Amino acid sequence: MNPGIHPDYRPVVFRDQAAGYAFLSRSTATSSHTVQWEDGETYPVIDVEVSSASHPFYAGNSRVVDTAGRVERFNRRYQRPSKGE
Repeated sequence: MNPGIHPDYRPVVFRDQAAGYAFLSRSTATSSHTVQWEDGETYPVIDVEVSSASHPFYAGNSRVVDTAGRVERFNRRYQRPSKGE
Protein backbone atom coordinates (compact mmCIF):
# COMPACT_ATOMS: atom_id res chain seq x y z
CA MET A 1 0.00 0.00 0.00
CA ASN A 2 1.18 3.49 -0.75
CA PRO A 3 1.79 5.59 2.38
CA GLY A 4 -0.22 8.79 2.90
CA ILE A 5 -3.16 8.07 0.57
CA HIS A 6 -5.43 6.00 2.81
CA PRO A 7 -7.88 7.48 5.35
CA ASP A 8 -7.21 7.13 9.06
CA TYR A 9 -8.58 3.84 10.43
CA ARG A 10 -9.40 4.25 14.11
CA PRO A 11 -11.83 3.18 16.87
CA VAL A 12 -15.33 4.70 16.52
CA VAL A 13 -18.50 4.25 18.60
CA PHE A 14 -21.66 3.51 16.62
CA ARG A 15 -24.80 4.41 18.58
CA ASP A 16 -28.41 3.41 17.88
CA GLN A 17 -30.41 5.88 19.97
CA ALA A 18 -33.76 4.23 19.21
CA ALA A 19 -32.65 1.00 20.89
CA GLY A 20 -30.25 2.52 23.41
CA TYR A 21 -27.46 0.37 22.01
CA ALA A 22 -23.88 1.32 21.22
CA PHE A 23 -20.82 -0.64 20.15
CA LEU A 24 -17.17 0.13 19.62
CA SER A 25 -15.66 -0.79 16.28
CA ARG A 26 -12.99 0.46 13.90
CA SER A 27 -13.83 2.63 10.91
CA THR A 28 -12.63 5.37 8.61
CA ALA A 29 -15.87 7.34 9.24
CA THR A 30 -15.43 10.73 10.87
CA SER A 31 -17.55 12.70 13.30
CA SER A 32 -17.21 15.94 15.23
CA HIS A 33 -19.19 14.46 18.16
CA THR A 34 -17.45 12.40 20.82
CA VAL A 35 -18.51 10.14 23.67
CA GLN A 36 -16.69 8.70 26.66
CA TRP A 37 -16.71 4.91 26.36
CA GLU A 38 -16.77 2.29 29.14
CA ASP A 39 -12.97 2.05 29.19
CA GLY A 40 -12.66 5.77 30.02
CA GLU A 41 -11.37 6.77 26.59
CA THR A 42 -13.10 9.35 24.38
CA TYR A 43 -14.04 8.22 20.87
CA PRO A 44 -15.87 9.80 17.92
CA VAL A 45 -19.53 8.73 17.89
CA ILE A 46 -21.68 8.10 14.82
CA ASP A 47 -25.45 7.87 15.27
CA VAL A 48 -27.15 5.22 13.13
CA GLU A 49 -30.86 4.83 12.45
CA VAL A 50 -30.94 1.02 12.39
CA SER A 51 -28.66 -1.51 14.03
CA SER A 52 -28.95 -5.18 14.91
CA ALA A 53 -30.66 -4.12 18.15
CA SER A 54 -33.49 -2.25 16.43
CA HIS A 55 -33.86 -4.01 13.05
CA PRO A 56 -37.09 -6.06 13.00
CA PHE A 57 -35.40 -9.17 11.59
CA TYR A 58 -32.65 -9.30 14.22
CA ALA A 59 -34.84 -8.11 17.10
CA GLY A 60 -37.46 -10.81 16.46
CA ASN A 61 -40.27 -8.37 15.63
CA SER A 62 -40.83 -9.63 12.11
CA ARG A 63 -44.37 -9.75 10.76
CA VAL A 64 -45.97 -12.85 9.34
CA VAL A 65 -47.33 -12.20 5.85
CA ASP A 66 -50.56 -13.92 4.81
CA THR A 67 -49.32 -15.33 1.51
CA ALA A 68 -52.24 -17.73 1.07
CA GLY A 69 -54.72 -14.85 1.01
CA ARG A 70 -52.56 -12.96 -1.45
CA VAL A 71 -52.32 -15.91 -3.83
CA GLU A 72 -56.08 -16.52 -3.73
CA ARG A 73 -56.77 -12.84 -4.40
CA PHE A 74 -54.31 -12.88 -7.33
CA ASN A 75 -55.94 -16.01 -8.80
CA ARG A 76 -59.44 -14.50 -8.50
CA ARG A 77 -58.34 -11.28 -10.16
CA TYR A 78 -56.42 -12.82 -13.04
CA GLN A 79 -58.28 -16.10 -13.48
CA ARG A 80 -58.66 -17.25 -17.08
CA PRO A 81 -62.22 -17.67 -18.23
CA SER A 82 -63.21 -21.29 -18.74
CA LYS A 83 -63.59 -22.57 -22.33
CA GLY A 84 -67.38 -22.77 -22.05
CA GLU A 85 -67.71 -19.00 -21.46
